[in-house]
Amino acid sequence: MAAVIPLIQTRALTRQFGGLKAVDNVDFNLESGKIHAIIGPNGAGKTTFVSLLSGRLLPDSGTILFDGQDITTMPAHKRVQVGIAYTFQITSVFANLSVYDNVALPVQRRLLQRGRVDPGALHQSVFEVLDRVGMADHAHSKAGSLSYGHQRLLEVAMGLALQPRLLILDEPTQGLSDGEIDTFIELVREIARDATVLLIEHNMQVVMALADRITVMNNGKILAEGTPSEIRANAAVQEAYLGGGDV
Repeated sequence: MAAVIPLIQTRALTRQFGGLKAVDNVDFNLESGKIHAIIGPNGAGKTTFVSLLSGRLLPDSGTILFDGQDITTMPAHKRVQVGIAYTFQITSVFANLSVYDNVALPVQRRLLQRGRVDPGALHQSVFEVLDRVGMADHAHSKAGSLSYGHQRLLEVAMGLALQPRLLILDEPTQGLSDGEIDTFIELVREIARDATVLLIEHNMQVVMALADRITVMNNGKILAEGTPSEIRANAAVQEAYLGGGDV
């Protein structure tokens, strides 16, 4: 039986800032069709690591493969074209544009890759995405007037509009209310039917509810990896991440 190629694979991936190795010789595999969470204390290297995967940063050394293709030096916009979408830790919506126009921009970009943009297809695609995240009623609202939680959902919608094979979510529940978090959990489960999800998240209840597999980073390295139950029982994770408390 042929070996399954991971969707994302890194080997000896390293990124240094001055004397600090933010990502230090990391080997990582991400299976297709999974929800994979990366956790760890502040400064562990999580955001730097996913910035390397998305192309926002380039590594000092090491390799990144996407579905077997070497993308180590591929610029970020090319990685979007091959199917990697990254939502930021801080909202990056276009505040002065409507919700509709924020989503129309990535839809148009995707359709242009396939040839001429048909206005009817664009309109239909925008509302399909807005319906998916529960924001169709806000289509004509200015993005900057939305609540923080709705801006985060809009940013997810902008990522989904690209129809990615891999959606990277960086602290997506930060600033959300309990009700908004519950809605987000259901949304990610629905997204995972069509795309692989890589999630950086501090909220351990969200991580344990969603993740098929968890990678724990500390000081730029992978400290542990496993299922939620394995990570919950890992003494080294409890010590490094929670000072000895329960995960």
